[in-house]
Amino acid sequence: MQGTGSMRSTGIRSLRSWDWRFRPNLPVTGRLHFPQLALRRRLGQLSCMSRPALKLRSWPLTILYYLLPFGALRPLSRVGWRPVSRVALYKSVPTRLLSRAWGRLNQVELPYWLRRPVYSLYIWTFGVNMTEAAVEDLHHYRNLSEFFRRKLKPQARPVCGLHSVISPSDGKILTFGQVKNCEVEQVKGVTYSLESFLGPRTYTEDLSFPPASSRDSFRNQLVTREGNELYHCVIYLAPGDYHCFHSPTDWTVSHRRHFPGSLMSVNPGMARWIKELFCHNERVVLSGDWKHGFFSLTAVGATNVGSIRIYFDQDLHTNSPRYSKGSYNDLSFVTHANKEGIPMRKGEHLGEFNLGSTIVLIFEAPKDFNFRLKAGQKIRFGEALGSL
Repeated sequence: MQGTGSMRSTGIRSLRSWDWRFRPNLPVTGRLHFPQLALRRRLGQLSCMSRPALKLRSWPLTILYYLLPFGALRPLSRVGWRPVSRVALYKSVPTRLLSRAWGRLNQVELPYWLRRPVYSLYIWTFGVNMTEAAVEDLHHYRNLSEFFRRKLKPQARPVCGLHSVISPSDGKILTFGQVKNCEVEQVKGVTYSLESFLGPRTYTEDLSFPPASSRDSFRNQLVTREGNELYHCVIYLAPGDYHCFHSPTDWTVSHRRHFPGSLMSVNPGMARWIKELFCHNERVVLSGDWKHGFFSLTAVGATNVGSIRIYFDQDLHTNSPRYSKGSYNDLSFVTHANKEGIPMRKGEHLGEFNLGSTIVLIFEAPKDFNFRLKAGQKIRFGEALGSL
C-alpha cells in the first residue's frame, strides 16, 4: 500500500510540474484550454489552402462562434483567427438553389383532403383575408403556387381615380420621397446606389433616354424635363399579402432589364442589416415614360420568391441556372412594328410573385408632386400614393 501511495504522490508532483511549465502557453477560458502553438500551426495550414476550401473549413468554427456562449472561442482570436461576418455567412447560403427547390415543391399537387388543413395553417400564420379572394373554397387550389397567386374579387380593390399614382400592390410602405445624391433609401438610414440598382443607361434608338455627357450625373440622365425631380417609393409585400402587382399609373413600358442575383430575404429587419440588399438580389426593372417623363417599376426577388412573372413578357425566366450573377439581360419592347412600347393603364394587371417581395417605384415628376403616405403604414392595391 505504501508503494502505491508513493507512486500516486510522484505522479501528482510530475503533473503539477508539467502544468507549471506549460501554463504560459495555455490561454484559459471558463472551460476550454487552447494551446497557442498548435493553433498557430493549424491556422498557418489553413492560410495555404485555396479560397473555396478555406471558406468550407472555416464554416464550422464560424457557426460555433455565433452559437456558443459569448467568449467561449475568444482564445482563437488571440492566435490570428477571425470569424466570417454574419452578413458574409448569410450571403454564402445557396438561396437560389433553395428557392428553386421551394418552387418545385409549390407545384406538387396536394391531396384533396390535405388542402384545407395546409392552407388553413398558412392563413392563420400570416393573417390572410380569404373573404377577398375570388374563390374562397380552399379545395379549389390544387397546390401552394395556385394559392399564393389567388385572384381577388373585382370589388375588393377599387382603383382611386383622383390621384395620378396608386399603389401597385398590397404591402407596407418602407420609404418614399425625393431621390437625393443618386442614393435611395431601402429602409430608414440605409441607402443604395440608384445606378447600381437600375444599371447603366445605354443610349439606343428605341429608348427615349438622351445620351449623357461625362459631366452629367446619373440622375440627370433620368430627369428628362427641366424643373422636374426624381421620386421613389418602396413597398414591401409580406407572405400574407396579395401577391399580384398592377400598373401604378398610365404609362408606356419600353424596356425590361433582368438582373440575376441572390435571393436573400427582403423583410425590413434584413434590409437594415445588409447594405444595398436590393442591388444584390435578383430583380426585374421595367422602364419607360408617363406624362411627366421617366417612370420605372422594379420587382425585387427574395428567398423562396425566385419566380417573378411579367404577363406581357414571355421571354422572361427568373432564377434560372443558365444565368450568372453580376450580369443583366436587356429586352426592348420598341420594335419596327411597335414604335411606342407596351401601353399600361392604371390598375391593369402587370405581374406576380410566388410568395411576397418588394416593389420599388422610381419616377420623374414636377416639384409640386406630393406623397400621401406615412412610413410604415399598410397600403392596398388601388389606394393613392400621391398626386400633383
